[in-house]
Amino acid sequence: MSISFPASLIPANEASRLRTLHLYQVANTTPEQIFDEYVAWAAQLFNTPIALISLVDEEYVHFKALTGAEGVPGLPRTESMCSAAILLDLPIITSDYKAESCQLIKPDVAQALGLGFYAGSALRMPDGERIGMMAVIGREFRTLSAAEEDVLTQLANLVSRTIELRFQYLNVDMTDAWEAAQQELTATLDDNAALTRYLSTRNNGINLDDDEIQDLVLRRLAGVGKVLDRRMKEIPSAHA
Repeated sequence: MSISFPASLIPANEASRLRTLHLYQVANTTPEQIFDEYVAWAAQLFNTPIALISLVDEEYVHFKALTGAEGVPGLPRTESMCSAAILLDLPIITSDYKAESCQLIKPDVAQALGLGFYAGSALRMPDGERIGMMAVIGREFRTLSAAEEDVLTQLANLVSRTIELRFQYLNVDMTDAWEAAQQELTATLDDNAALTRYLSTRNNGINLDDDEIQDLVLRRLAGVGKVLDRRMKEIPSAHA
């Protein structure tokens, strides 16, 4: 709870941040299964009712993917914790939804839903700009262990790389290749989710501080990264 937010919801680098966001042409677009798979897996790993991928635009926070509150396309920037979270250059942002914890946003929607826990890691693009968040959200506030922080940070990194891969494919009109990459990544993440369900059933929940579970999850995260690396090498402009 010791996080100190800036005085303004608009960062000094807002113009360049928005240029980066708009370059990727991913905000306010139709759902894509690959991103849905990321949030579904995140909710399982952290045992939270809600997980989302947000993209913070000029006045609105678009939810590229959301599980646990389906049908909500996003929130005004003044009402989303992601708007405040992207302001901080930290690996992980955790907060509750009390007004005194973050005076930059109106927590009415979150409070009405009975939410009391937010943990997110920024979607950082290659130019360093933070365009959104990978976040898990729950009802009871808790702290994350170092192992949990590492997993959430790695998930956010994979989402950022997936957005970059999407952009590179579509930028050279390799739409069919992007569809094939999505299918491979989706199958990989779906397999990871199946393993997580098995581990959760066997162990009465997921404890990322358990050495065996942590090792399995980290290897699965690395596996997704390898798919992204291999697919990126298919794109001429990405390694010219």
